[in-house]
Amino acid sequence: MFLSAIIIYLAALVVVGSWKSRQVQTADDFLIANRALPARVLVFTLLATWIGSGSLFAGAGLGYRVGFPALWQSAGAWVGIALVYFIAPRVRRLAQYTVPDILELRYGPTARLLGALTTVMAYTTIAAYQFRAGGKLLELVAGIEPATGALMTAAFCVTYTALAGMLSIAYLDVGNGVMMVVSVVLAVVFLVSDGGGLATTFSSLQPEHVALFGELSPQAALALFFPTLFLLLGEANMYQKFFSAKSERAARLAVVGWIVGTIVVETLIDSVGVLGSGVVPGLSTEGSESIVINVALQVLPMGIGVLLVCGAAAIIVSTANSFLLTPATNLMRDVYQRFINPKVADQQVLVYTRLVVVALGCVGYVIGSFFPSILAMALWAYTMYGAGITPALLGALVWPRIPRSAGVWSILVGMTTTLVWEIVGLQHSVDGVPEYPLGLETVYPALTLSILALVVVGLTTRPSTTDFPVPS
Repeated sequence: MFLSAIIIYLAALVVVGSWKSRQVQTADDFLIANRALPARVLVFTLLATWIGSGSLFAGAGLGYRVGFPALWQSAGAWVGIALVYFIAPRVRRLAQYTVPDILELRYGPTARLLGALTTVMAYTTIAAYQFRAGGKLLELVAGIEPATGALMTAAFCVTYTALAGMLSIAYLDVGNGVMMVVSVVLAVVFLVSDGGGLATTFSSLQPEHVALFGELSPQAALALFFPTLFLLLGEANMYQKFFSAKSERAARLAVVGWIVGTIVVETLIDSVGVLGSGVVPGLSTEGSESIVINVALQVLPMGIGVLLVCGAAAIIVSTANSFLLTPATNLMRDVYQRFINPKVADQQVLVYTRLVVVALGCVGYVIGSFFPSILAMALWAYTMYGAGITPALLGALVWPRIPRSAGVWSILVGMTTTLVWEIVGLQHSVDGVPEYPLGLETVYPALTLSILALVVVGLTTRPSTTDFPVPS
């Protein structure tokens, strides 16, 4: 029943995507939906893209293990979206295609190349753990071997993204967004009702599961908060969708709906994990990442369980689609078209971008096996992007006449520190858990050094006189 529901749901996505893909005639249609998305569509595509398997598996699994303090990871996104409200209109006003477009406008071609490289590494990893999550979903629902399930998920997501592009993905995410909201609301309502009501359910939880930090130290909580915050502030999918908005007003209105939806959905997903610890006890750390699916299969009534499983499929597919399209766009526009073949024809851009989507999907499937958990993959990718891109990007948007070298050094230092710190931590891992130098999670040195590089170089180097004016 569950597998049949997933197949029917995905088939419906294919039908809708195929219908919308007929409208894709140019590279602008494929990459930025011809800058025509209204606010109501933007809300759902932003929500469906952000709520991925990082929330569904890693976030809910952390909630299962430590309770509501797991929301420190989600809170980083909530603060980030609130700050994004103030920059969304100016981003749309720039009318670019990618984040590296903005980086080059401010810092020059070197920053564009480094930005594209950082984005490709981080976003291919994020797409990879969507495939891995799909493998877990199919294992639990149909007994399919996880690696085979991941391959099937990758094949579907790659094929759909290559055919659809931004125009189809955005409108498809309206359905995905509705599905995920309805399914998690019904799941939590049932769990609370079945537990005897809100007061009884919460009184049965361990005290540390409803504390501010609980079993997490403040350092560990902030190590969850900061990677998510800084990924969100520079999130390339978000900027690409702002570039796709029909107007500055549409971009700003979409952010309002997005923050409300994100707070509601992430809190409910975490609640499924927390409440699931009482009805499906005894799961290992790795097993806890599948708590939402276990609740759907073992605890919920059939109808709600089917909706939740389909909601899980929607979360995985919608996020994978966007995190494949963005790095493919980076490689085509920011590397090939910018440095190798500036005169490439529009139709060639369309064809080549689709081929790059396929290539990145293959790479993502392979690298998914190199991490111990989905949470580990998420934090690595968030830190790589948040430390490598976000400080320089925010500097470009809010610091008039910032020197070009400041952004270049910030990206280079953030990216390099993340790589080195993670490699050292993994080389000294104990039972698969990295042992980082000085006991500091990667986000602390990577983000600190990236910001220091931006500020120190920015203040000690002569300001550029050719920088574009910050849009107001």
